Amino acid sequence: MSVFDQHAERYDAWYDTPRGRAAFESETACLAALLGRLPRPWLEVGVGTGRFAQALGAGEGVDPALGALRMARRRDVRVVAGAGERLPYRSGAFGGVLIAITLCFVEEPGQVLREAHRVLAAGGGVVLGLVLAESPWGRFYLQKRAEGHLFYAGATFYTKAQVEALLAAAGFEPPRYTSTLFQSPHERVIEPEPATEGYHEQGGFVAAVSVRGG
Repeated sequence: MSVFDQHAERYDAWYDTPRGRAAFESETACLAALLGRLPRPWLEVGVGTGRFAQALGAGEGVDPALGALRMARRRDVRVVAGAGERLPYRSGAFGGVLIAITLCFVEEPGQVLREAHRVLAAGGGVVLGLVLAESPWGRFYLQKRAEGHLFYAGATFYTKAQVEALLAAAGFEPPRYTSTLFQSPHERVIEPEPATEGYHEQGGFVAAVSVRGG
């Protein structure tokens, strides 16, 4: 996480580029379509600089990267320094947990999901924002990782089957999906896209909502 602490402003600035704005608008629409089905309050795990929490109305966020959290506070997001593997919240405190992009950067994704399950109330659920390994954008970022990209060199991109296995092992029900970013990652210019219901393998970004099991 040190890279996101030391280079928080550089990471955040990408979202202000034309390409970044289009991707963010598409991803936010995809996540909102599912997060809005869950009861409040909402927590974002891996809140980072607070862009998604601010746009989606997640009232609380947790992240270990202090540099990023300073930016999240400026976006009026209530934040706590902490790791997703050991969430500093009581059991059953939230109706929804958002994990946008973050799963590919944590050391123990299974433990992060078990902690999300713990802090969810009955009837709550987790919403994941994912770039899946088998998607065109997943293959694009895997190449970035191989080239030693500052932010993706340490990332792990999971397949749909791996994500579903992690969710099941953590006690969640089978997920439902929305998909977006059907444009090629190699296009110089991309445009915002709406969310498309369901899982589509050509979607570069998918959101998954999974309800807490008993």
